[in-house]
Amino acid sequence: MKLLQSLFLATVLLFSNAVFADKININSANAEQISEGMIGIGASKAKAIVDYRIKHGKFKTLQALENVAGIGAKTIEKNKDNISL
Repeated sequence: MKLLQSLFLATVLLFSNAVFADKININSANAEQISEGMIGIGASKAKAIVDYRIKHGKFKTLQALENVAGIGAKTIEKNKDNISL
């Protein structure tokens, strides 16, 4: 029983950052924060999001992310609970 409790506690501690992490604000986050906080977004797509934001201004909707090359509706759907404006 003690081993089970220890394993449970270790699992909770290991995943607590992912579960309780703050949402990524795509209008203020840098590329590193975006790539770390969004599913399926690596460094190059994160940079593309930041570059698009600099050139076109802040995102007004999550769906506006589709205007960034390489970002589609499926990526937005996977991340809708992880990102904010």
